[in-house]
Amino acid sequence: MAELINEAELLKEKANKFFKEKDYENAIKYYTEALELNPSNAIYFSNRSLAYLRTECYGYALADATKALEVDKNYIKGYYRRATSNMALGKFKAALKDYETVVRVRPNDKDARMKYQECNKIVKQKAFERAIASDEKKKSVVDSLDIESMTIEDDYVGPKLEDGKVTLEFMKDMMDWFKDQKKLHRKCAYQILVQVKDVLSKLPSLVEITIKETEKITICGDTHGQYYDLLNIFELNGLPAETNPYLFNGDFVDRGSFSVEVILTLFGFKLLYPDHFYLLRGNHETDNMNQMYGFEGEVKAKYTAQMFQLFSEVFQWLPLAQCINNKVLVMHGGLFSEDGITLEDLRKIDRNRQPPDSGPMCDLLWSDPQPQNGRSISKRGVSCQFGPDVTQRFLEQNKLDYIVRSHEVKAEGYEVTHSGKCITVFSAPNYCDQMGNKGAYIHLRGSDLKPEFHQFTAVPHPNVKPMAYANTLMQLGMM
Repeated sequence: MAELINEAELLKEKANKFFKEKDYENAIKYYTEALELNPSNAIYFSNRSLAYLRTECYGYALADATKALEVDKNYIKGYYRRATSNMALGKFKAALKDYETVVRVRPNDKDARMKYQECNKIVKQKAFERAIASDEKKKSVVDSLDIESMTIEDDYVGPKLEDGKVTLEFMKDMMDWFKDQKKLHRKCAYQILVQVKDVLSKLPSLVEITIKETEKITICGDTHGQYYDLLNIFELNGLPAETNPYLFNGDFVDRGSFSVEVILTLFGFKLLYPDHFYLLRGNHETDNMNQMYGFEGEVKAKYTAQMFQLFSEVFQWLPLAQCINNKVLVMHGGLFSEDGITLEDLRKIDRNRQPPDSGPMCDLLWSDPQPQNGRSISKRGVSCQFGPDVTQRFLEQNKLDYIVRSHEVKAEGYEVTHSGKCITVFSAPNYCDQMGNKGAYIHLRGSDLKPEFHQFTAVPHPNVKPMAYANTLMQLGMM
């Protein structure tokens, strides 16, 4: 027995080393091996929980933290981990309970007290929002804006819309302006948001397009506020144009600290080329995620709380899926928690809201593929994981060839699974300045719809760290 315990300790040390090197996959592997030898060690569960947090597997992180506390209910780091996992999932009341425990046991722990107070503030804010929410239709921020009377000061020398309209000249000027870390005038930002809300609200939840035999479209995955990498995509692949259409597949904001610049650039191109530039909603175009992972804080720092409210309204109108030539379905997350969902079901989704905790809208934004058949509980703690058989049945029922999704970091920037029927594309290279992954985008040609993958690496950016605007509760320390 002592031998097994010693061997488990060596595996834990090996895992810790990989963790320090930010190789979380190997860290998880060796923590798991340590647990197989000694499943009654709370520290192993707690350490693996943190590694899962770093890889955004919040469901697994929560399960491990809970397991650590089952093994040792006095293990205080377990409460920390479980609270962090619940915060990441937007389960603020459950997180508060654990922070309360930590503060009670460690009354002099400043970090714990700060996290408890921050979490308590969020819980109270949510309760207040529920209390004032009425059955009446919520008034839009647009109704309280008087954009016409907003003056652009004489000392502002940045880009301005021409007669209130986005032009190619304006887009080029704005991208250069942002590149120099300068701020677009709030009047121009509001003009873009109001106009793009109008454009998006007229679109169906499932957008259906046809690309001709001679045409191609570029599909990009998550960009997550990595503005300088977005500029690099346009450098490598050409600016959006009627002859160079793009589809950006959600998660434009959060984590990266240039999310405002990314989203205003994407919205500007949507206005310039409404029928040749497409945007789909990701799980990060939602209030809970924006509150935790930086976008709300960034908008408030660069503009105002009112502008964030308008962004929130606009995000609710982003379409949820796109079908190309009746053969390829694109969505941010993936397929569904149950069989039998049809394209007609997707057309009928009432998307103008925050996503529910289950059902097709939730799945489109949150689910992930898995290698084995069937479905299993999500590693993220939301939606599900679906196997190759689920993909095959869905494609056959809906007469589709394959699906394209994003939502997961991939070392090569893309991954082809489920016998070529499920493709993941991710376009934020060296994600969060630490993952070392490549980014990728896909070319699809109308002639054969065969995906062509193009990889790229991260480019330098100003010294503003990712998560600079994130909620302090998500600034994960080793705790």
